Amino acid sequence: MSATATPAPDAGFQSVPKDDKRITRGWTFYDWANSVYPLVITSSIFPIYWGSITEELSPETDVVNFLGFEVPGSSLLTYAISAAFLLIALVSPFLTSLADFSGRKKLFMQVFCYLGAASCAALFLFTPDTLTLSTFIFIAATIGFSGSIVFYNSYLPIISSEEQYDSLSARGFSMGYIGSVLLLVICLLLVTFNEALGIEKAFATRLSFLLTGIWWAGFAQITFFSLPADPGRPAASASDSGWLLNGFRELSKVWDQLKQLPNLKIFLLAYFTYNMGVQTVMYVATIFGDKELHLESTALIITILLLQVVGILGAYLFAKLSERIGNTRALSWSVVIWALICVAGYFVQAGWSFYALASVIGLTMGAVQSLSRSTYSKIIPENTPNTAAFFSFFDVTEKLSIVIGTAVFGVIAQITGSMRNSILALIVFFILGLIFLLQLRGKKLRQEPFTTNTIPGPPPATPNVAMPAKKL
Repeated sequence: MSATATPAPDAGFQSVPKDDKRITRGWTFYDWANSVYPLVITSSIFPIYWGSITEELSPETDVVNFLGFEVPGSSLLTYAISAAFLLIALVSPFLTSLADFSGRKKLFMQVFCYLGAASCAALFLFTPDTLTLSTFIFIAATIGFSGSIVFYNSYLPIISSEEQYDSLSARGFSMGYIGSVLLLVICLLLVTFNEALGIEKAFATRLSFLLTGIWWAGFAQITFFSLPADPGRPAASASDSGWLLNGFRELSKVWDQLKQLPNLKIFLLAYFTYNMGVQTVMYVATIFGDKELHLESTALIITILLLQVVGILGAYLFAKLSERIGNTRALSWSVVIWALICVAGYFVQAGWSFYALASVIGLTMGAVQSLSRSTYSKIIPENTPNTAAFFSFFDVTEKLSIVIGTAVFGVIAQITGSMRNSILALIVFFILGLIFLLQLRGKKLRQEPFTTNTIPGPPPATPNVAMPAKKL
């Protein structure tokens, strides 16, 4: 960009009202729209259907052929998840910094949303004959989901005041639980009463994937209609070297700021480690119940359905807890609970112990995600115009943790022959995450970098001074 003077860093968002009910309600509706993907595709119907397909292809060993490699069916699913999140982790920082510069957060969010929704709908074609193709379609759906989330999350500090971060984030997750439960009930009715409807069970299952894509893209329109578009940076001059290079420049500037914010780096390390355990458990819980505990598919889906209801309570409960004891303390307690879940998961059997463990997972799964998002919003520099770029580092941290967590889970299960060993190994990630979180307890977490200017121009009239911040 040229070195001419430019508006203040927050000029792009100065016209966006904080805590506007229409905007915040529209924002939470994207949780309502896209949460059907992690529930129907990630957690319930798709993993069970995946298991039935791989069992049909290889009834004795559960080993399938994928691109010439012999791989256990359950491990192939975790490897596909790892590949998807690795790809999005590689491109996300550049895309988000470009979105910050160009003012096209909503456009990028829409592109990934439609990619994910269309891919979910395309899983309707998943049969034993299309395992390889369907694996790549599943990867595309995962990329669409994870790619849209970073732009969605980046709107939180733009449309909300800091005092409302925790409650609005919890409200979003709760909307997601409610919406996804409604669709899962519909899908469960289709699968359970397929004979009364005159359709095969496999067809009813694949119809659920089609409905997921339609639901996601359809309800996302409420969000896209409500969210404000930001104008981005002032138009580049004729001497500008191009919008692609500007994307890299924005990314490097945010990276320079991150290096000046030690508390933010420690939090990202904590999030990286404990999220490896959280996300891996959420991605493999259903296939664990199917393959390791041999639970009936209907019982599994009903259990997951109940988890969503408990998750609503957990999100609000921990939001209230964070108001009383602070975000990092509340997060620390949730991480301790997750570590205990791993120990219990090693010994759990089908029956009451499984349902008790599932209830605890439901209580904490939304809490740790909601609190992590709102805590990060409180730590990034105040009034930064680079919210998408900052959240891209949060997003990349999440994606890389999923890549490593699911890959480690798959490798341990493949080597030892038991997913129980993989579940127990996850406790290491929670212990590391807790150690990092404990370094932040009681601190005033928000810091300001030495310079918050992200646009070349004349130096500010007065130096930036670290502002007081609440203890988190």
